Amino acid sequence: MPAPIVVINTVGLTCRHVEEMGDSLPKIAALAKGGWYRPFRETLPAVTCTAQASMLTGVPPSVHGIVGNGWLFRDTMEVRFWQQANRLIQAPPVYYTARQRAAAAGRTFRCHKLFWWFNQGADVDLSVTPKPHYGADGNKAFDIQTTPDDLADKLKKKLGAFPFQHFWGPMAGLPSSQWIARCAAYVLREEKPADLTLVYLPHLDYETQRVGPSRVNWKQLLGELDSACGLVIDAAQAAGARVWIVNECTHVDVDQPIALNRILNQAGFLKTRPGPFGDQLDTNESRALAVCDHQIAHIYLRRQEDVEAVYKLVSNLPGVDRVVGGPTLAELELLHPRSGDLVALAKPRAWFAYPFWKDDRQAPDYARTVDIHRKPGYDPCELFFDPAVARPKFRMFRRLLGKKLGFRTLFDVTPLDPQLVKGSHGLSAADLHDRPIFIGDGSTNVPPVEMSQMYVHNMILEALELL
Repeated sequence: MPAPIVVINTVGLTCRHVEEMGDSLPKIAALAKGGWYRPFRETLPAVTCTAQASMLTGVPPSVHGIVGNGWLFRDTMEVRFWQQANRLIQAPPVYYTARQRAAAAGRTFRCHKLFWWFNQGADVDLSVTPKPHYGADGNKAFDIQTTPDDLADKLKKKLGAFPFQHFWGPMAGLPSSQWIARCAAYVLREEKPADLTLVYLPHLDYETQRVGPSRVNWKQLLGELDSACGLVIDAAQAAGARVWIVNECTHVDVDQPIALNRILNQAGFLKTRPGPFGDQLDTNESRALAVCDHQIAHIYLRRQEDVEAVYKLVSNLPGVDRVVGGPTLAELELLHPRSGDLVALAKPRAWFAYPFWKDDRQAPDYARTVDIHRKPGYDPCELFFDPAVARPKFRMFRRLLGKKLGFRTLFDVTPLDPQLVKGSHGLSAADLHDRPIFIGDGSTNVPPVEMSQMYVHNMILEALELL
């Protein structure tokens, strides 16, 4: 029988890091030296949900339908980000295909999925994913959801509570990757190794967006990543499993936010509804709105006669590289009903910010909070404490105390200034050395010099002798 495979997704890791900073990555560099590594050609957009779906299915967004981290659901006219339902993927993931082929060959197949996206309802044997509990009074209790159910209590007893505050928000950082790595090592030790184990280590994604890739302390960050990865690598190798390392995206320095929805609002295409909690986006009455996601924006139109006017408006904006629509979306492999009628791509140092209100005094109440599901776009400002707020951690503690006492309150410490953001991603890196890395062991045919992230799907099936 083929050896089990552990695939670790190390967000932000590049070939250049391994080639030029290998001393900071002893475990990962040794894995690359003992096997092989290749740069990925990124899926467009090079964002978490799209890239992971492409690696899992082996097909582009035009087929699997995950056109970004979020999109406009046209049937309800709701913009929804960071959905976890596996059924959103409109092509069979590798764990489904492998199970079907193994059964046809008279074999069994098992998959463990640890913090990779689209975990809910996935056809896997063991899963761990972040999932808060939501009360009717607006309260939220952080937690994880697992398959099997009793695994959650075992993990929390062994590892402590999952550090949600370090998984996203102004304190996001290393502890999230450390906890997930310890979780993966525990599962590899305590459970019979699955044929395929998927592990997600995210923390390189945080500081690179805060300060930009040219300003981060790479020696420290890479050392932290290697230490976390080492826990998984050691446990995997002790269990007789092979280890592969993949990456979904890499970062670029940015200094030019494009408030695309605010511009559409000022031009009369986007409609808001004023109210007691600030201006709210009116998706049903807007003639055009943009779902902004790092360096790409899907623009949805209510009337086809507005295509030319919106195209000209957006194309002429500083920081916009190009705008694509209609059948031309097929060239980007984004021709899908979930995509916008137009798709805008940013220039290398620019990115699309989601704010749609004209005046910050009328910003919706959620804008100043960490609220990834309510915001109609990706908001990297959630990675910062508002510099205008004195003692923000004390403010959060005071708000938390008030909430526990039964008072309604907002954890309003998120800034509204997109100029704070210095790093982004979403497009393909110009230099091969700066692209996402794929590291494999030496017992598989070495893939082409440059390959698509979609290649991972077939590589897994081939290694498991199920292609």
